[in-house]
Amino acid sequence: MNNFLLEGKHILIIGASSGIGLELVKLCFEKKAKLTLTSRDVKKLKTDLGLSENVKYLELDVTNEYEIKSASDKIEKVDGVVYLPGIVSLYPVQFINKKHVDLVRMPIFDGAVYLVSSLLRSKRINNGSSMVFVSSISSSYPYKGGAIYTSSKAALETYSKTLSIELASKKIRSNCIKAGLVETKILEDTRENVEKEIYDYHIEKYPLGVGEPLDVANAIFFLLSNASKWITGTEITLDGGLTAGA
Repeated sequence: MNNFLLEGKHILIIGASSGIGLELVKLCFEKKAKLTLTSRDVKKLKTDLGLSENVKYLELDVTNEYEIKSASDKIEKVDGVVYLPGIVSLYPVQFINKKHVDLVRMPIFDGAVYLVSSLLRSKRINNGSSMVFVSSISSSYPYKGGAIYTSSKAALETYSKTLSIELASKKIRSNCIKAGLVETKILEDTRENVEKEIYDYHIEKYPLGVGEPLDVANAIFFLLSNASKWITGTEITLDGGLTAGA
């Protein structure tokens, strides 16, 4: 029996237009999963993917509670939920205000909490389902200017653990991916906005180099599949060996 399958399963991917999200969508589609994809720009997502069969698209801003409730009512029962939204903005601690906190924390943490609560109240998550939240190694290895971002990711990981405890009786699993630097638009922007020496210094710390979106998508796929049915309440670190000697 091959447990590394998603054929016939309904997977909800929140933030599907990200680099990692796009690779995950392609992988799940290839494995014949039924997909519901959300994005703040559905028109662009449809153009980027060019997929229609067994794929449903929903416009969703995860910082808007009304949109979350409205989207939850439109979603059919799912067997897997993947949460990808996030924003990276640097603020020295002495200059942080509520606007900064809301800007970073809401898409990373608040949106995840409100969305899952809405899906559970609407009975949209099947027993035996798997939830995967994409976090960051920075939750364990914070950096200057990243107080809000790293704290929000740490909160997301603790929230996932709590879900795993509360939903275990329904065999619903919840896990996180702690990713290091991955070749996405965020890294591209970083490369363009920092001095080459500084950028190279950090990249050289990765024994296997920086990751590709498909590297993360493969790990998410594993957590969605039945091959991971005894894994819950934990984090899988994907960092190319960066923290191996930490």
